[in-house]
Amino acid sequence: MWHFLFFSFLDHPPKAVGELEIQFLLCLFSQGKAQSYSGSHQAGDVGISANRSSLSLEMSMILSASVIRVRDGLPLSASTDYEQGTGMQECRKYFKMLSRKLAQLPDRCTLKTGHYNINFISSMGVSYMMLCTENYPNVLAFSFLDELQKEFITTYNMMKTNTAVRPYCFIEFDNFIQRTKQRYNNPRSLSTKINLSDMQMEIKLRPPYQISMGELGSANGVTSAFSVDYKGAGKISSAHQRLEPATLSGIVAFILSLLCAALNLIRGFHAIESLLQSDGEDFNYIVAFFLGTAACLYQCYLFVYYTSWRNVKSFLTFGLICLCNMYLYELRNLWQLFFHVTVGAFVTLQIWLRQAQGKAPDYDV
Repeated sequence: MWHFLFFSFLDHPPKAVGELEIQFLLCLFSQGKAQSYSGSHQAGDVGISANRSSLSLEMSMILSASVIRVRDGLPLSASTDYEQGTGMQECRKYFKMLSRKLAQLPDRCTLKTGHYNINFISSMGVSYMMLCTENYPNVLAFSFLDELQKEFITTYNMMKTNTAVRPYCFIEFDNFIQRTKQRYNNPRSLSTKINLSDMQMEIKLRPPYQISMGELGSANGVTSAFSVDYKGAGKISSAHQRLEPATLSGIVAFILSLLCAALNLIRGFHAIESLLQSDGEDFNYIVAFFLGTAACLYQCYLFVYYTSWRNVKSFLTFGLICLCNMYLYELRNLWQLFFHVTVGAFVTLQIWLRQAQGKAPDYDV
């Protein structure tokens, strides 16, 4: 693979090498053929031709690529896998396992699986994943994924990707994947305008997170808890899971809870104003109104975000709402009390129904 770049490198003087030198050194390293490199440029044609036959036995190439939705692992498009060896079948299992955990992983990762590497990037709810040989250069791998990302974002809008329900509904994107894969597997067809220096600098400043087999789990589906400390991505733990998509009834409950919080807040300020004007006002009414406001807002938080003991917290919050309204019995009529308690119960039910996303469907990625 690298002899083409090597010839191009010899045609340029040392001061004008620039990007070609980057490509040359990267490909030498990826093929495991990096030898002592000097600036003499006195390589004979006999030595070059002798290395060609040995390099053909150690091909570095992209084998397959997929486009996957992050939130549920739904495959949107994929290239055709022509090689069906044992190693490829094992990598397909790793593809499935990674697709279920994309929401818990940083936006740029690499998984080394023996003779193969799985690289992926995620952006705007879509992940672009590729399988290549272990000696394929990282800078070319992530440049390939970057091209897929730019073309997919240009071709399809976010509404289509978010509302897709069946696997491989963008299978026509496979044509672009195949063309791009062929380009990156054949250096002669790669444009010299590809800015590999910027990509290499980006990888150097923010390297891809290396996923270990212990974090991923075994191929039979037994996985370990994630606790990833990644530079630039923060700490990602299994406690911060994604919730199921909100239903229409859940959205209505969320809005009603905000309305109850606003009503309690307004009544609380009126109680403060009455207290300042008259000494006979009970200060505990003010506390009850503001506690009711806090309880309604906390129910909204529990509906939106996943936390430990989430259901228990929602029931305790509902109990606090009931206690506050019991104390405010003299200031509210029966319809107002019924409205606040009913909304609190409705939101508690929606929190209980909207659980964390479980195991993703076993799509044939």
